[in-house]
Amino acid sequence: MTPPERSSSPLPRARKRFGQHFLERAWTEKVIATIDPKPEEVFLEIGPGRGALTLPLLQRARHVIAFEVDRDLAASLRRENNPKLTLVEGDFLEVTADRIRDSLGPVGLAQAKLRVAGNLPYNVASPIVFKVLELFEADTPVEDATFMLQREVADRILASPGTSEYGVLSVLLGQVAEVSRLLALPPGAFRPPPKVHSSLLRLRWHRPSPAPLDLELFRALVRSVFTRRRKTLANALLAHQLPAGTSAPTLAAEAGLDPRQRPGTLDIAAFVRLADAVVGASR
Repeated sequence: MTPPERSSSPLPRARKRFGQHFLERAWTEKVIATIDPKPEEVFLEIGPGRGALTLPLLQRARHVIAFEVDRDLAASLRRENNPKLTLVEGDFLEVTADRIRDSLGPVGLAQAKLRVAGNLPYNVASPIVFKVLELFEADTPVEDATFMLQREVADRILASPGTSEYGVLSVLLGQVAEVSRLLALPPGAFRPPPKVHSSLLRLRWHRPSPAPLDLELFRALVRSVFTRRRKTLANALLAHQLPAGTSAPTLAAEAGLDPRQRPGTLDIAAFVRLADAVVGASR
């Protein structure tokens, strides 16, 4: 599929402060084919830029709601005047589930299932991924998200226990999403070319599995212990505020773990048991 021709007016330049690297046309078809949009689907696109993905998505999907923080790029896309495009100018990190629903209502899509796509700026990729998770947990009907990410970030999301890449992203996203790497993109796939390689990742969201007794405590605990990832588990647990009258070795033992282990060797289920042990000690 060939993306439609754009008007002859000059396209806005990439802005360094927004971390912009625009997808080249030669790679657009590969990415769109991998996303595989269907006529009945509605997309939330994050950072449409010059419309490399937006325009072919408009051709193949039912509707696109695009979030663009750059006013010049938003103005360029607005000139498309496509009734299937809802353009939201502003920072996606500030969007709320209510605002998403407000965007769907006027175009008759209040009950639509949503897919998310985006070529994410490297400097805010992780916060955007967690923002989409936040929307899913707020009962926004988001089914999956397909993102272009820096390869190193993708590696951390997909990492297994015991590897150097394994950490907070691996645990927190692995607990709530089925993650798969779909495509590798070289620096030359973008203009201007970044200094790193990229990956196209798909996250299919689901409820936390295994589910902890206290989800927020679980996430806080994981973030805390990985600040001391090179320490033993007993030492790393001290980065988290533990219940009065208990000790890190005792909590580790309650979770069936060796307090001499390193945090990076624990799988998701082990972190859940550890968080549940903290909850139990608080009662």
